[in-house]
Amino acid sequence: MSLRVLYACSEVFPLLKTGGLADVSAGLPPALAAQGADVRLLLPAFPSIVAGVAPEGPSLLVPGGDTVGLPHGVGPRPDTTNGPTPWLRRGRIEASGLPVWLLHAPGLYDRPGNPYQDASGKPWPDAAEQFAWLGWAAALLGTGLDSGWVPDVVHGHDWHTGLAFAYLNRLVAAGHRRPASVFTVHNLAYQGVFGPHVRERLGLPDALFHLHGLEFHGQVSFMKAGLQFADAITTVSPTYAREITGEEQGCGLDGVLRERRDRLHGILNGVDDAVWDPANDALVQPGYSADDQRGKAAAKARLQQRLGLRTDPDALLFCVVSRLTEQKGLHLLPGVVDELVRRGGQLAVLGAGDPLIEQALQHAAQRHPGAVGLHIGYDEGLAHTVIAGSDVILVPSRFEPCGLTQLYGLRYGTLPLVRAVGGLVDTVTDSRLENIDDGSASGFVFHELSEAALLSAIRRAFALRRREADWRAVQRHAMSLRFDWARAASDTLKVYALARSDATGTASA
Repeated sequence: MSLRVLYACSEVFPLLKTGGLADVSAGLPPALAAQGADVRLLLPAFPSIVAGVAPEGPSLLVPGGDTVGLPHGVGPRPDTTNGPTPWLRRGRIEASGLPVWLLHAPGLYDRPGNPYQDASGKPWPDAAEQFAWLGWAAALLGTGLDSGWVPDVVHGHDWHTGLAFAYLNRLVAAGHRRPASVFTVHNLAYQGVFGPHVRERLGLPDALFHLHGLEFHGQVSFMKAGLQFADAITTVSPTYAREITGEEQGCGLDGVLRERRDRLHGILNGVDDAVWDPANDALVQPGYSADDQRGKAAAKARLQQRLGLRTDPDALLFCVVSRLTEQKGLHLLPGVVDELVRRGGQLAVLGAGDPLIEQALQHAAQRHPGAVGLHIGYDEGLAHTVIAGSDVILVPSRFEPCGLTQLYGLRYGTLPLVRAVGGLVDTVTDSRLENIDDGSASGFVFHELSEAALLSAIRRAFALRRREADWRAVQRHAMSLRFDWARAASDTLKVYALARSDATGTASA
């Protein structure tokens, strides 16, 4: 019988994407299925997700935590003033064919705009309830809510699913079936922390609210719940797995992660070749390869025209496709733009975020018409155009769990210029002379989080570009690298096996 995996997350490409989590949720489940797993996604019924799912079969009620037969005081209480008890509806994502459970909950998901923030950019006031219900549904499915399909593994992603593991702890302690459980941290900085007043309505009893539970400085941490109660923890690169056990990048949870170091695994993300392939990308035609760069030259000309840059095939074109935040190191960018342009370079920026960074880049575009192009916002099609048409992609992050844009850059022959943190250092090899000589160089790597260090790496990119043969050799090697989901799926299945070996008794109190 196939290994049954319940894959719980809050977004999936192409239906809903605010970051790399959506790309992972689109890439990893099919790769697991290709290796024999029976995977079903559990997703909140946000409008854009519902629109892309074809319903199948009858719905299934999700009983609240006050239901007879469930442990007293555990689980969220339905707000019947807004409508009926939450329910699950089976379906299939039309674009990919992936089977899903959609969680419908009156008043929590069916509303316009960002799934996590209101129009003013503040978290929705009922965010705790939104994702407590997602965790509760995952826990109930894990213990056999649907008798026709009972998962062997519950795999939750980021803080949105953290309570699933706390709820499972209490359900199993009360005698319910125990599945194996795996929790993946995509970004430890986002933790889902709420005041202690949410405990009663979310059904979080004293047995969960303590130092070795989900209590975090007197508050409730969804992220900590996942870290404490899952059988295994994964994160999205080997280096990030090491970094988060230290104070600098542990975000206050490094002590928990050190205690559970033996359960922590770093598995590098992959790239979906069906979406990111320069030879066959429908958004980048004519396509190109490492040995035939004519399509890349055409993509560069299109990008220059699209963003109002001078049409100059020889200008070294740098790009950014990112949230414009300090976490991404992009507070450094305005301070190096003038020198980048003085050296004959161009800059294309696609992203949105910190208003001060946006404003500084807008001023740079005004100072350097034809050399700096800026598109505030996010556009998936334009992202392909920018990455394909650029020569270097900048990822100078303060911290970076894995990073996907540098992987897209490698695939498209757009050499990544990255800071040596997290998945960036795991995937990009600096173009030092010895690395160029042995054929391992694939980009540019710097260490110190400073304008001077970033500018030094930019200068090295200009220097390499003047050495045509070396540039082409590095570019060919970069394009030959493969970070595929098959490898990530194989590593994930090994973690599932370890977690299942632990799921042999009842959860500890």
